[in-house]
This record gives sequence, C-alpha cells and structure tokens, in this order.
Amino acid sequence: MEAVLTTFALFYYPMEGANMESSHHYLALVALACIIRPTAAILWAPLLLWHFWKESNKRRLLWGTCLPVGLIALGGSLVVDRVFFGKWVVVPLNFLKFNVLHDLATFYGSHSWHWYFTQGLPVVLGPHLPFFLHGCFNAPRKHRVFLVVVLWTVAAYSILHHKEFRFIYPILPICMLFCGHSLARLKRWRRAAVSFLLSSNLLLALYTGLVHQRGTLDVMVYLRELCSPLAQGQSSILLLMPCHSTPFYSHIHCPLQLRFLQCPPDLTGRTNYLDEADLFYSRPLQWLSEEFPNATQLPSHLVFFNVLEQEISPFLISNSYVKAAMFFHTHLPQGRVGSHIYVFKKLF
Repeated sequence: MEAVLTTFALFYYPMEGANMESSHHYLALVALACIIRPTAAILWAPLLLWHFWKESNKRRLLWGTCLPVGLIALGGSLVVDRVFFGKWVVVPLNFLKFNVLHDLATFYGSHSWHWYFTQGLPVVLGPHLPFFLHGCFNAPRKHRVFLVVVLWTVAAYSILHHKEFRFIYPILPICMLFCGHSLARLKRWRRAAVSFLLSSNLLLALYTGLVHQRGTLDVMVYLRELCSPLAQGQSSILLLMPCHSTPFYSHIHCPLQLRFLQCPPDLTGRTNYLDEADLFYSRPLQWLSEEFPNATQLPSHLVFFNVLEQEISPFLISNSYVKAAMFFHTHLPQGRVGSHIYVFKKLF
C-alpha cells in the first residue's frame, strides 16, 4: 500500500514548485502513506524539502496546504485508533519506538549495513538494474533530485539492522524513471532491450508466481477439504513450520482448529529469549512430548517441511501418524524450509 500511494503521489508531484492549489493531491496521498506506514516519510522528506525550496509562496504552501493536510490525516488516524483501541493511541509514535528506538525488529533477523546496496536493491530491480544504472548517468538535471531520493532512502534504511526487500519497494517507481531515460537513449538497441526486459520479467514472474514456494498455498487448499461438517468436528491441525509460513483462516473459511508455532518479539527485555518456534526447533521431540503428554490431546493432522521428518519420526510412528499428502514447495530449500511440505494424519 505504501508503494501504491507513493506511485500515485509521484504522479501529482510538482517538479519546479507549485502553487497551493496544485499541491493538495500529492500531499494528501503522502500524508495517507505516512499514516499507514510512517517509514514513507523517509522517502518523501527530501522531495518535500525540494518542493518547499522551489516554491515561491512558501508561507501559503506551509500554512495553507501542508499544515491542514497533515492535521486532518493525523486527526483522522487518532480518531480511528481511538475507536478500535478504546483509548488514545499514537500509532506512528509506537511504530517509531518499536522499530527504531528499541530496534525490536532485529528479533526477526539482521543484515550488514551494505545489504540494501549489494543485495536488496539489485534483487528488487532484477533485470532492470543495468538500465537503472545507465539512466542515472543520462537523466536530465531536473530529475537528479529523484536519484538523491533513491540513495537517501536506501542509506536511511541501511542504518536499521532489520532489513527486508519489501521495505524498499516504494522507490521502484522512481527507479523506473531512470530505466525509462536509459531506454530513451538506446535508440539503436531499444527493441532488443525491451524484448530482454519483457522476456526476463515474464519468466521470473511465471516461476516465482506459479512454481517457487507454492507449497504453503497448495497445502491450505488441501486442508480446506476438512471443512466438511463431518470432518470439521474431528479435525485439528498443527503447523510445525517457521511461524507465519502459511496463510491461516483467510484460506480455510471455516472454524477449523488451527495452530501454528508462535514467534512474538520479547517486549520485557529478557536475556536469552526464545520464542515457541525456536524452542520447538531446538528440541522437536522433547517439545512434542511436553506439549502433548496425553494421546487424547494430539492433533489429527501435522503439517511440516520434509527436512523435519527424520527428526520427529519416532513421535510419528509411536502415535500412529501416516503421510496423507505431499506438496512441492521450492527448488531452493534452506535451513528450516524444505523442498516439500508433508501432511501427516493420525490413525484412530
């Protein structure tokens, strides 16, 4: 959503300064993007400053447009959060505390400072990378501010320890601007370049959309068959996988008993904290024995990646679990994520 709103806002963004009337559209979209995800302010900070610098009537822009739009967006956010939380909550402030000041997002992984430059941005751009680099050197001067925005955004995110590809998706529309300048200069090779981009993106889209890591969706289609009135009351499912590996009730559409391994961050500051998923993977058999001391408490179905089968096979055999289904997941298994997903069913 942040990337979508950024794309729309860029459409209305004035390049050479604008009067008050021409700024409402993009400022409203920027405000909405920042309310939905406060990190949008990182990308828009240099563009807002550039607009303010170029604007001839700075006072009217600031007091007549920026301030009213900002107050309306913030006020609307406060009211909505007050209704749903039952108390006054400043969500953007809590977001800042959690992700930046306390840096609790590192619980879900951390990377080196250069990760966005050496891996993140190249992977997100994919086949467009050489055209982006070429366009950076051939873009007109009035568009150089957007290159500053890209570098600033990537550098700002690099300060945070927790990094993900999706965090820099909002800069993709800006990067495509420079790819466009590159294609405009490649007059002789333009058709070949466009053909390369179309074919490479199509192949990647087909593979990642239809083949790669599809098992977590396919298994939910299989489990949805347990929603029949006869099977629903007798079925319970335990997902022994890295937390949030699969969708949940969004794909089941019935009150089936579902459980997955939890991985909430530690908000108490305890040392050597381990979430439920880490505890399970550290000693799978012991965790299962302690969690289900009574055979009557066992779930009817277990779902896990194939890399776990050998380790928990004594538990499966002793409790009469048999393999009921198998689904391909990925050609590139890694760590706790295997190439296939198994569904084991308990025989009663």
